[in-house]
Amino acid sequence: MSDLRRILIVDDSRMVRASLGRHLNGVYEIREEENGESAWQTLVLDHSIEAVISDLQMPVLDGFALLERLRGCKLKRLREIPFVLISGDDDMETMDRAERLGVSDFINKGINAAELKARLGNLLQFIDTRQSLEEARTTQTQDPDSGLFTRRYIELQTAQALSHAFRHNTTVSLMIIGFDRYAALVDQLGEHKASEIALRFARQVASKVRREDSLGHFSPGRFVIVSPGTSPESCVVFAERLRRAVAEAAIISGGKRLKLTMSVGVSSVPMDKTTAAGTLIDLAYERMENAVTAGGNCTKCGAIDPTATVPLLNIGQALELLRARRPEVVLQQLGQLGEQLLPLLALMQDELGVNLQLDELHEKLRQRKQAA
Repeated sequence: MSDLRRILIVDDSRMVRASLGRHLNGVYEIREEENGESAWQTLVLDHSIEAVISDLQMPVLDGFALLERLRGCKLKRLREIPFVLISGDDDMETMDRAERLGVSDFINKGINAAELKARLGNLLQFIDTRQSLEEARTTQTQDPDSGLFTRRYIELQTAQALSHAFRHNTTVSLMIIGFDRYAALVDQLGEHKASEIALRFARQVASKVRREDSLGHFSPGRFVIVSPGTSPESCVVFAERLRRAVAEAAIISGGKRLKLTMSVGVSSVPMDKTTAAGTLIDLAYERMENAVTAGGNCTKCGAIDPTATVPLLNIGQALELLRARRPEVVLQQLGQLGEQLLPLLALMQDELGVNLQLDELHEKLRQRKQAA
């Protein structure tokens, strides 16, 4: 196997391919194809190719179509591969169109060997630098742009929380929150503006989670919360509050109100029978994606129905939730919980000689209970 970096030359002229190949011989390993369609198939299968030099006019699939297919590909490797187009020097219309499609550079068929090697070397150096930066970012605890925890750090936090839960027989729950139709939002507003809106939402969520929880950036338009010691029922209540808040929010961009919704996937141990952090994360992500596919604007949590009545709490459970700073379920059941406390409050009133206005409190609790 050669240690040289591999370049794909795509041109229907054997002479042009041979000429470019001679320029690069000894510095790069060359692979050749005579049309865009065969080049596409080669690029999909051959992961070792690091750059493409392509003619514009070719049979079956021309250079424009090949470039457009690559830049729209779901595979990051192909979407970002350096693409050099062979074109005429004075064809500004062609160059403008290619730039809009995401071309990396232009050359003409008469280019000399030194210039061609320099152009390719600069492109590949740029790719190497970008990959190094991306690899460095994956080892960071926090994303420098958003301030949120990185996905890698969230995976480590999940593993640590599971280890603690198994030792102490407690619960770990995880939520993945995703904006519905996020790709369409990017198309409508552009990647920067869509990301800005998503991060604004994430920062608001960050102000509502506990200190023990970890909020991270999972992927574009997707965020994850790891919540040790929290039941899946409480997570569902919290998720439903977030979901309704987003659906009702007045978000303005470009003078127009955006209609945004989000979906949430919840997983939890011991509810979900797994001991692996990756599996717990995958379950939450799968449920979130299933919610999006089902029409969005909903929460999915395995066997738990978010629309079902939350089981009645006792005083001990309510105090546990309040200590964990999860008042949502407690507020839903404030009426019946308060009535449970009335005998204790009456005793305190008599023993301490204070007026707690229990009659008024009892009436308000009764009204609250009926309204719930």
